[in-house]
Amino acid sequence: MTAVTKYKTKQRDQILDCLIRNKDRHITAVEIITALKQGGNPVSKATVYRYLDKLVSQGIVRKYFIEEGKSACYQYIAKNEDCGEHYHLKCIECGQLIHVECKYLEELDSHVKFHHDFEVDHSKTVLYGCCSNCTNES
Repeated sequence: MTAVTKYKTKQRDQILDCLIRNKDRHITAVEIITALKQGGNPVSKATVYRYLDKLVSQGIVRKYFIEEGKSACYQYIAKNEDCGEHYHLKCIECGQLIHVECKYLEELDSHVKFHHDFEVDHSKTVLYGCCSNCTNES
C-alpha cells in the first residue's frame, strides 16, 4: 500500500483525479474546489489544502508560485517525470502550460552555472508569452 492510498477516501480520490485530469496545466486549490462542486462532489477547502500539502510532501504533486501575490498552483507529476529538470512556458491568454525539453535552454543552464556560479530552479522557472493557438486566433 502506497502512502497516497494509506488513508484512501472518496474525497481524496476526487481531488487526485481532478489533478490528474488537469496534469497539463497548473491548477489552484480554488479551481479544484470549484470543479468538484460543479461535478456534484463538494469538498471542503480545508480538506483540499491538507491533501494538496500531503501530495506535495510525497512528491506526487508539485507546488508553484507563478505570480507574486497570487494563490499557489499545483500540478500532478506522473511517475518518474521530473518536472524540475526543464523550463516551462505559460500562455498568458489560455493558461496552457508547456513543458520544454530544449538543448538551447540546457546550454543556458550550463552558461548560468559556469559563468555565474548559479543553479536554476526549474520548479520556479516559467517563461510567459502567448502560445501558437492564441497567437493564431488574434
